[in-house]
Amino acid sequence: MSEIPAALRAKVARSSFYAGMRILPRAEREAMFAIYAFCRIVDDIADDEGAPEAERRAGLDGWRAAVAALYRGTDPGEAGFLAGPIARFALAEGDFLAVIDGMAMDLGAPIRWPEMATLDLYCDRVASAVGRLSVRVFGMAHEPGLALSHHLGRALQLTNILRDIDEDAGIGRVYLPAEALAAAGIVPTSPAALVADPRLDGAARWLLPHAERHFAAAQALLASRPQGLLAAPRLMQSAYRRLLRRMAAQGWAPPRARVSVSRPALLVTAIGLWLRG
Repeated sequence: MSEIPAALRAKVARSSFYAGMRILPRAEREAMFAIYAFCRIVDDIADDEGAPEAERRAGLDGWRAAVAALYRGTDPGEAGFLAGPIARFALAEGDFLAVIDGMAMDLGAPIRWPEMATLDLYCDRVASAVGRLSVRVFGMAHEPGLALSHHLGRALQLTNILRDIDEDAGIGRVYLPAEALAAAGIVPTSPAALVADPRLDGAARWLLPHAERHFAAAQALLASRPQGLLAAPRLMQSAYRRLLRRMAAQGWAPPRARVSVSRPALLVTAIGLWLRG
């Protein structure tokens, strides 16, 4: 069985995501580590602006083949580190493939002001699919697990989109939907012009209640105390909802200061959730 490369393991261990997952028991923590490592690998392939598009597509296709090999009992190559979590937690092949499909949406022409339906599909693939893998590790029942993945995945991804507006524009991408720009009276011409437009605050605020509704639905579901190890999703829900509200208080008019989740704060919240049980 192949191992996660040491450099990638170190990168994952430094992330705010892994800081939140440290509250899990060892087997579940290692499974989440492997899932996140997979996501980082395919995300890095898609985001490698120095590589030709054809090379990046081939890289993602290679991971599709490696995932298929894991489920067919043939040699998965470097994807072997996923074999243990797949067997232990019955992780679904389709969810791994959905993540790859989401990364592939970033290839070719950069995503710019997509229709809301396209943005929702993107969020499902790059975020809610990861949630569907995660809730199996958390031991949730099927229906509440699907519902939590749907809402929390979208809430987290929309929060990331609102946080990373300037960074995304720097690589030619704008994930704010066309409907949001139209509501703000913006006719987009380029990412650079858009991020300098003072009306961008209105466009971001159009998307804000969509994220809030998903956070509220996720919080209600978690409050119903479904079965499973729920401290980790509670932590992510709490930390990122606070992040969203801090951004809303600051606003999105240029110039913007990037708001982020502090790793120490995540750990403090995690300890509190662990003590509460």
